[in-house]
Amino acid sequence: MAWDWDKLQQQRQGRQGGSPPQMDEVLEKIKNIKRGFPGGWIIIIIFIAFILAWNMIYKIEPNGAGVIQQFGKHVRTTMPGLHAKLPAPIETLSKVPIRKVQKEEFGFRTLQAGVQTRYASESAYQSESLMLTGDLNVAVVPWVVQYNIKNPEKYLFKVRDVTATLRDLSESTMRLVVGDRSITEVINKRGEIANRAKELLQQELDEAETGINVTTIEMQKTNVPEPVQPSWNEVNQAEQEKEKMIEQANAQYNSRIPQARGQAEKTIKEAEGYALDRVNRAQGDAARFLALYEEYSKAKDVTKRRLYLEALREILPKLGDKYIVDAEQKNLLPLLNLGQPIGGEK
Repeated sequence: MAWDWDKLQQQRQGRQGGSPPQMDEVLEKIKNIKRGFPGGWIIIIIFIAFILAWNMIYKIEPNGAGVIQQFGKHVRTTMPGLHAKLPAPIETLSKVPIRKVQKEEFGFRTLQAGVQTRYASESAYQSESLMLTGDLNVAVVPWVVQYNIKNPEKYLFKVRDVTATLRDLSESTMRLVVGDRSITEVINKRGEIANRAKELLQQELDEAETGINVTTIEMQKTNVPEPVQPSWNEVNQAEQEKEKMIEQANAQYNSRIPQARGQAEKTIKEAEGYALDRVNRAQGDAARFLALYEEYSKAKDVTKRRLYLEALREILPKLGDKYIVDAEQKNLLPLLNLGQPIGGEK
């Protein structure tokens, strides 16, 4: 290589003295490289082309989007795949993970996720989750907001600090929803509270033009502060006893009322049957009496005698043994054994 040995020694001495190499020295080196390698300019051109290609061609991952700015002004947004842009500083690229689900935790922090997840001390973040309910009770309400980015332009350019805005709006929305409900509802109806908070939070984020889409709000275990925990446990126990007694009363009500209704229905049906039987019997007797009266009006003597004989035929068998004694007879024969059972039975 055609280097000037004396000049090289001078350059080394100049660097040891602390002065940086000058531009003319660099150009001189490039010329020397060209003289030493006939294809030196080609290598330099290839190198420059590689640098430009590396700066102009970019790749967007499947879960992201690319926001291109031209001299600081947003000009386009590119989707996943290979794309090209003008080299910096003419055009700059900002990659935004639009499909990645991110989360913000309130009232606690996850230190290490896994099979045995470790959390930070809840007391350090209790101010975020300490809330006043609608019945003037204090509750500890931790929750998690999961979201993704639906509008990269708004996410990058409309709000200065999107994460801080999200946290502030989430906390104010949750306090609003919890403040409209009693402590019992806050503890027992976490799903309803989460759905309502998600709806209100999405409205606030859209009005602020954050470009964020809330996917879910997950309510963690809601409780009361530790100083009032024993009293709250007693209240819960009393509530459970109350619910138990109400359920027992409802069970008895459900068993007794149908039984009473069935008995009443049975009595009504029996009365209706009895009434129908009496009416039918009365109608039959009336019809029989009318038929008998028609026959009597046709032949009074014969009908009267027939009625008399029929009555005797019905009555006499029920009287048992009968003795007809002359009214003028004074003494009865003892052979008759009057008053003794028939056949000598005692």
